[in-house]
Amino acid sequence: MNFFERQRRVRTLSRRLVLLFALAVIGIVIVVDAAVIVGFQLQDLPVAQLLTVVAVVSALTMVMIGAASLIRMALLRSGGGGRVAQQLGGVYVPEDTTDPSLRRLRNVVEEISIASAVPVPEVYVLEQESAINAFAAGWSPADAAVAVTRGALDRLNRDELQGVIGHEFSHVVNGDMRLNLRLMGLLFGILALAVVGRLMLYSTRGSRKNAAPIALVGIAALVAGYVGVFFGRLIKAAVSRQREYLADASAVQYTRQTSGITGALKKIAGLPGGSRLASGKVEDVSHMLFGDGLKLSSWFATHPPLPERIRVLDPAFDPAELQALTQRWAMEPPSGLAEDQALGLGPVREPAPVQPAARHVRVDPDQVVASVATPEPDSYRRAAAILDRIPEPFLTRARHPDTVVPLMFGLLTAADPDTREEQHTTLAVRHGVPLADAAWSEAEALSRLHPALRLPLVQVGFSALRRRPLAELELILGTVSDLSRVDGQLSVFEYCLSRLLHRELYEVMNHAGPARVRRQTLAGGRAHVVTLLSTLALVGQPDPERERAAYRAGAALVLPEPVPEFAPPGQGLVALDATWPELDGLAGPDKQRLVTSLVTVISHDGVMTVEEVELLRTVCALLHCPVPPLVETSVPSPA
Repeated sequence: MNFFERQRRVRTLSRRLVLLFALAVIGIVIVVDAAVIVGFQLQDLPVAQLLTVVAVVSALTMVMIGAASLIRMALLRSGGGGRVAQQLGGVYVPEDTTDPSLRRLRNVVEEISIASAVPVPEVYVLEQESAINAFAAGWSPADAAVAVTRGALDRLNRDELQGVIGHEFSHVVNGDMRLNLRLMGLLFGILALAVVGRLMLYSTRGSRKNAAPIALVGIAALVAGYVGVFFGRLIKAAVSRQREYLADASAVQYTRQTSGITGALKKIAGLPGGSRLASGKVEDVSHMLFGDGLKLSSWFATHPPLPERIRVLDPAFDPAELQALTQRWAMEPPSGLAEDQALGLGPVREPAPVQPAARHVRVDPDQVVASVATPEPDSYRRAAAILDRIPEPFLTRARHPDTVVPLMFGLLTAADPDTREEQHTTLAVRHGVPLADAAWSEAEALSRLHPALRLPLVQVGFSALRRRPLAELELILGTVSDLSRVDGQLSVFEYCLSRLLHRELYEVMNHAGPARVRRQTLAGGRAHVVTLLSTLALVGQPDPERERAAYRAGAALVLPEPVPEFAPPGQGLVALDATWPELDGLAGPDKQRLVTSLVTVISHDGVMTVEEVELLRTVCALLHCPVPPLVETSVPSPA
C-alpha cells in the first residue's frame, strides 16, 4: 500500500468516524428529548407545540456537544502538538542539548525527519514517566510534537528508539495526528453533556419547585453522556487498533530493520512498568500512544496485544521468549546507553569519506512515486549520511535559536557584490546592523557548502527557528521574501527556501495552511496543471525544443488529448503560488498521477541536477507528498 492509498484510507476512516459519532449524538439527543417530555409531562401538548419543544431541546443539546467539541479542538489546535505534550508534563528538549540521552533522541528525530522529508518536530520528554511509551501530536507536520517517556530514553537502545520514533513519524506523515485531535474533541463534547447532567442534579438539592423534572433530565443527560462516552471509547479503540499495524510496518521502512521496533515492544512486555503512564490525563491521549497507556479490557484496548504486534513484524517470534526476558530483566533492568556501547551505536560522529561532487542523478518516476512518504531502507542511511556531511559548526548554529536566523539569511545572501550590499542594507533596516553583519559572515562560510546540503540544513534549523517570538517570525517571513527579490530575479533555491519557510512558519503561527485547500480534480484544475508542468519544464532543459518535449511527456500522463500547448507563465516560478491551493486538494489517485508527471518532466533528459531535485522535493512538499532523499551520491562531502 503506497502513501496515496493510505491517505485515501485515512479520509475514509475520518468520514466513518464522523458518521459513527453523529449516530451516537443522535441517540443521545433522543434520550434527552424523551427525558424532557416525560419529566415535564409534555405528552399531552398539541403536536405542533411538542415538535417545537423537541426541536429546541435537540438543538440545544447538539449545540452544547458541538460547541464543547469545537472549543476543545480549537484549544488543542492553537497550541500545536506541544500543548498536548505539556499537558502530560512534557519538558522541551533543546535543539543544542549536550545531555547524552537527549542528544541521542534529537539526532534520531533529525535523521528520520530528513529521511521522511517532513519538518523537524518539537521534541519533549515526559520526565516523570518511567514506563516505555511515546506519542506524536499536532494539527499538521509543521506544528507537530513528538514526546517520549524517560523510561523509553533509559531502557531503549538507539535502534529501538529509532523504531519507536519511526512509528510516531508514520502518524505524522499519514495524517493520523489530526484524526487523533478530532477524537479527543468529540469525546470531550459528549462527556460535557454528562457534566451538565451532574450539575443539574446538584442544582436540585434543597429545592422543591420543579426539582423532580430537572433531576430526571439531569439523570438522563448524565446517563446519555456516559453511555455516549462508552460507545465513543469503543469507536476510538477500534480506529486506533487499525492504525497501529500500519504505523509498526512504516517504522520498519523508516529504520531499515525490524529488530528496533520489535525490541522496544519486547521490553514493554518484559518490564514491570510496561507502557502504563501515571499521568491523570492519559485517557485523553491513550489512542495516540505507542503502547497501551492504561490497563483496559480488550473492548477498550487502543492497541493490539503485544505478542500479536511482534509476530506480525517477526513471524518467527515465540511468545515464550517474553518469559525469559522478564526473568532476566527482573535481575538487571536494561540500560539503553549501555546497550549502545556494547552494540557500537555510540554518539561518535566520524567524518564521512570524501566523494566526487555529483551534480546529476538518475531517477525512475515510478520509484519516486512509490517512495512518497514511504522511505525505503536506503532513505534512512542517506539521511544519516547527509547530516554527517554537513560541517558541525553549521549544525551547531542551526540548532540554536540565537544563531539560526542569520544562518537562514546567509543562505539567501547573493554572491554578486552589489546585490549582497543591497541585501545587507535591507537586513540592517529590518533587524539591525549586528544581525546583518552576522548574515554576511554566514554567507561567506556557506558559499563553500555543497548545494545539495542547503535544504537539509534548513530542515535542521526549522526546529530552532520555530522557537523565535511570533512577532519576529512574521518579520522573518517578510525579510525572506524581500531578500530573494532584491535583484529582480528568483533562483530555484531562493524559491524553494522561501516557499518552504513560508508554509512551515505560517502553519506554526496560524495552525493552518497559507491558503484554504479546495477539493479539485485534474480536469477542474487543468489550467493550474499546465502552469505547473510548463514552469518545471523550464528548469534544467538546455533549449526550447527540449522544454516543450519535457512538458508534453508529463502532460500526456495527466491531461486528456489534445494536450494543451506549452505555456510557461511570464512571472516564472512565482506563478506557482496560485497553483498550490488547487492542486493540493486533488484526491489520492489524481495526486499520484500528478506527481508521476512532475518527475517525468523534470527527469525527461534521463538525469536530474541538484537544482531540479530541490525543486521536485519542494513542489511535492507543498502538495503534502513528501519525497525522501533520492540518492546519496548527490550529497558529497564538503570540500
